[in-house]
Amino acid sequence: MAYSRDIRRCALQAMYQFDAGGDEEDIRRSLENSPGDDAIHQAGYDLAVRAWQQREAADTVIAELTPEWPTHRQPLIDRNLLRLAHFEMTTDTPPKVAINEAVELAKEYSTEKSPLFINGVLDRIYKALRHEGMEA
Repeated sequence: MAYSRDIRRCALQAMYQFDAGGDEEDIRRSLENSPGDDAIHQAGYDLAVRAWQQREAADTVIAELTPEWPTHRQPLIDRNLLRLAHFEMTTDTPPKVAINEAVELAKEYSTEKSPLFINGVLDRIYKALRHEGMEA
């Protein structure tokens, strides 16, 4: 499925709140103020749930690539951008699209250095995925 930036914004918002311990009702209600209509909010929430369910796999891969910045030390936004992009890259989104979208969201919502960090980690994941694909 192709996701719009607004769907990804909603997914990132929901994942941030999952990570911060928010409950489903409050998270859904908070999406009402996000860009887009109800369909976009629902698609973003659904994407967030699927990516959140796969966070342990994403965290394992990311931790191997960022030993100096373990997942628990990464800012919530960055951690969840990486999780979301990892999920997309390993499912149905072209990896380069997922990387670009994560970098753009990092520019919008995170620190000045975050886009470079996000891009570097996701590029290494992309190269590893391509290498695995060649071996399969």
